[in-house]
Amino acid sequence: MEKSHELELTQMRKSVEKLGFSTEKYGDPTLMRFLIARSMDTDNASKMFVKWLKWRSSLVPNGFVADSEVPDQLEARKIFLQDLSKAGHPVLIVQACKHYPPEDHLQFKKFVVYLLDKTIASAIRGREVGNEKLIGILDFQNITYKNVDARGLITGFQFLQADFPERLAKCYVLNMPRFFVSVWRMVSSFIEKATLEKILIVTNEDEKKTFVEEIGEEAVPVEYCGKANLRAAQDVQVPSLEGWLMILRPPKFAGHQVFALTRNSFEYFDVIENS
Repeated sequence: MEKSHELELTQMRKSVEKLGFSTEKYGDPTLMRFLIARSMDTDNASKMFVKWLKWRSSLVPNGFVADSEVPDQLEARKIFLQDLSKAGHPVLIVQACKHYPPEDHLQFKKFVVYLLDKTIASAIRGREVGNEKLIGILDFQNITYKNVDARGLITGFQFLQADFPERLAKCYVLNMPRFFVSVWRMVSSFIEKATLEKILIVTNEDEKKTFVEEIGEEAVPVEYCGKANLRAAQDVQVPSLEGWLMILRPPKFAGHQVFALTRNSFEYFDVIENS
């Protein structure tokens, strides 16, 4: 961590404590995401962090979302999780034509968390973690009015902004039909400027080629002019670091986050120093 950020990190930890919470289990890479999301304003970053702690505890009390909690959403097999991009980011693909506005909105919210958690976890390749990013692809090919779910899109982007800050590297929007443009404008009004700047609407062949080149054809499915096969998110096995409850701080992982998988459950923990 750069020395120039040490002061902000220390101030943030103190601010979080003043709000009645602790950062003890979280390393610098995690806290930095909140600081960056709030333009290095320690007070605002602390409030955002505390709000995230409360949100996570309320919506995901077990620390993870199991497949059994989101059966309706998984049944559609509409989300795909690919290999890492050239930059080392996992690629999450949403085929909107297989999605319909959910009747169970709580299950949908849990599904969004399930997807983002699993996508981030898939980036782990035995490296130090805590600040991984992901690439999203929204494919609107063959959608009809029945597939339109502005509320679902807003929920997804708001979760990314408020609860997974600085996790989005880039989002590509493919095959947007004309009738959806007005819907997208409305959805965009709920998206922060910093997030909007990471969204690219692909509209022509040159942009499609650039899209494949930027991600890397080994991670882009054949359906999108790449070389990979589509992999349904629920079929992807994420890395496993089993047998942990608390990891004392060895030099290699000092101040970094680790991911653990036991059966179908997964959760993040930061490596902390043994005092």
